[in-house]
Amino acid sequence: MKTPFDEMLTANAAVRDHYRVYDEWLKRQPPEMMRSRRAEAEMIFRRVGITFAVYGAKDEDGAGTERLIPFDLIPRVIPKQEWTAMEAGLRQRVTALNRFIHDVYHGQEILKAGIVPTEQVLKNAQFRPEMMGVAVPGNVYSHISGIDIVRAGHTDGSGDYYVLEDNLRVPSGVSYMLENRKMMMRLFPDLFAINRVAPVARYPDLLLETLRAVAPAGVSEPTVVVLTPGMYNSAYFEHAFLAQQMGVELVEGQDLVVRDGFVYMRTTQGPKRVDVIYRRVDDDFLDPQVFRPDSTLGCAGLLDVYRAGNITLSNAVGTGIADDKSIYPYVPKMIEFYLGEKPILNNVPTYLCRDPEDLKYVLAHMAELVVKEVHGAGGYGMLVGPAATKAEIKEFSAVVKANPTNYIAQPTLSLSTCPTFVESGIAPRHIDLRPYVLSSGHGVQTVPGGLTRVALKEGSLVVNSSQGGGTKDTWVLED
Repeated sequence: MKTPFDEMLTANAAVRDHYRVYDEWLKRQPPEMMRSRRAEAEMIFRRVGITFAVYGAKDEDGAGTERLIPFDLIPRVIPKQEWTAMEAGLRQRVTALNRFIHDVYHGQEILKAGIVPTEQVLKNAQFRPEMMGVAVPGNVYSHISGIDIVRAGHTDGSGDYYVLEDNLRVPSGVSYMLENRKMMMRLFPDLFAINRVAPVARYPDLLLETLRAVAPAGVSEPTVVVLTPGMYNSAYFEHAFLAQQMGVELVEGQDLVVRDGFVYMRTTQGPKRVDVIYRRVDDDFLDPQVFRPDSTLGCAGLLDVYRAGNITLSNAVGTGIADDKSIYPYVPKMIEFYLGEKPILNNVPTYLCRDPEDLKYVLAHMAELVVKEVHGAGGYGMLVGPAATKAEIKEFSAVVKANPTNYIAQPTLSLSTCPTFVESGIAPRHIDLRPYVLSSGHGVQTVPGGLTRVALKEGSLVVNSSQGGGTKDTWVLED
């Protein structure tokens, strides 16, 4: 079996140029110092409250559990030229995806052209007919996008970047990107004196700038709020963190009310009009008058205000139609259709189980594939064939057969590895990368790098924090 592409080392164990300065520094550090720094990081993260809730997990008293996302001390380093190419690909992709969402809810030209099957859009659970014909500022639907990137290949090759999936509804994790950098600068300030690392600290300012730029027409000083499902949500830390970093209010559905065609938040000084809602609540829970009537997480009447153009929701209602895993295989064609360009970033080859021939292949080769639910997230609802038992494969095959439209499959990629500080010392572990892309209609912006997630279990390809993964600081070098 070939060795996966290693971000730091070549096939003959030589250190890659962009890691050379860091490697020389690392060799001078005693293991006891690294262990003490890791303990210090864990103590600080716990004190600050950087945790996430684990759904379904209980402690000894039967209460829900909160966990730290393990933080690894060894950064993932990306040379400037690689990031420049990746950034161009991200901008291209997000621009095309926003064009696609607008088209789906307006002219549907891509469906008429037969490029994306009509039934896969109009019968999709993420398609929102309530959004047909609704104008949104700048025709931008996904203002905040998280695009999952993997590098696949082997140490003896170049290791190409691929887009694994697009997260356009409520992408999470950016708070960990920011906190990881703060932690590295606190623990190892000397590293930032000898490495020119592009900063990420301006993300909250760029986010607020993006949100203010998509306010309803005629609003010169928009009031922005972050809407959270509440403290029991797994990403609540991030919701509170981003609101605090942007200097805006963190609100729950009960804090909002619709009056005379506008949205107001309740304050101690009386109602205050809200213009932009950065919502971390799924479509289904936003407005009980339109979607789930039992929801207490949203605000009754919100969609009427939205459709009238008196409030902006970021991201837009109905954005999920473009991050559905059964739509993902068509993104390269979207780029060509809307932009007239060849994709800069490639997709991973994908089998659609709704297609009889693809389904036949998937069922026959399930032990070699990764099979995923089209709406799944967080590493749930998936099977990693090479790591599954015969019994698990048999059971999952039956589930896929029963509802093939709900699944896609992809080859098991040999994800790149990065040196990671684990209990046994420094060892390679598989990683991915989630860069964050901001779109306002006035341009598409990124901060250099993103969130690198790492599968801490030896040999594991599952990087999700809910499945035991950790995170690393991501360095994009400026020279």
